[in-house]
Amino acid sequence: MPTLDYRALLSVAVDEARIGLAEGGIPIGAALFGPDGELLGAGHNRRVQDGDPSMHAETAAFRASGRLRGYRRTTMVTTLSPCWYCSGLVRQFGIGRVVVGEATTFHGGHDWLADHGVEIVLLDDQDCVGMMTDFIRTHPDLWYEDIGE
Repeated sequence: MPTLDYRALLSVAVDEARIGLAEGGIPIGAALFGPDGELLGAGHNRRVQDGDPSMHAETAAFRASGRLRGYRRTTMVTTLSPCWYCSGLVRQFGIGRVVVGEATTFHGGHDWLADHGVEIVLLDDQDCVGMMTDFIRTHPDLWYEDIGE
């Protein structure tokens, strides 16, 4: 797969995370991109807003992208390491690359994805870390609900 401007792609997911936060939700954003970097779909965690425990950011971005014949050459960009649920989505549909904004506040399933052939790009973006750290400090109840603790 071609190398893309990962920071530019991450900015789409960060914008989505900020929208989610402004709506009173959990600030996690994601976007799915095609092989040449074209945006296929974007979304943010809507668990709180929709009362739907399955509406994670990666799920929202995937649903917004519509049907594709195959996903091997797509790139999922997410502000936070994907949980097991979202990691399963990546594996189920064969998404070839995941760009992770940060895995400091939550170390999800990205190592498992790498072990199963998914290319992982970990950016360790300090804006993503700061956004989640602030959210966890001010909304620990929502955070621990989101990660299932």
